[in-house]
Amino acid sequence: MFVLTDESAGLNCNSYFKMASSMGARNSVGQLQFTLEVPFPSQREASIAVQSLIPDCEPRKGGITKTLSVSANILSVKWTAEEARILRVSVGSFLDHLALVMETMDAFGRIVQQ
Repeated sequence: MFVLTDESAGLNCNSYFKMASSMGARNSVGQLQFTLEVPFPSQREASIAVQSLIPDCEPRKGGITKTLSVSANILSVKWTAEEARILRVSVGSFLDHLALVMETMDAFGRIVQQ
C-alpha cells in the first residue's frame, strides 16, 4: 500500500486515493516486473493524471519499459526492467511526478462533471 503525503507542505494526497496496490516479481525470462495501480475518485481524474504522466518517457534507451493505462478510475503502471537499480530509480521518479500531478489537481479543486 502506498500513501503519498508531504507533511512539510501540509499536503495530503489521500483525497485522491485511499490505497494503491503494487506487485513485483520476475517474469519467465528473468526480468523484474513491477505493477502499480492507483485508484482516483473518477475516470476523468485518472485520465488527466495519465495524460500528464505519459510524456515522461524513460531516459535510458534500454533495460526498462514502462506502460501506463487507465481502466475506469484506475491508473495502472507496469514496469519491466533488467536491473533492480534501474527499476528502483524509475519507480521513484514516477512516484515523485505522480505526487506533483495529484498536488496540482488538489490545488485546483475537484473536477466538476459537465
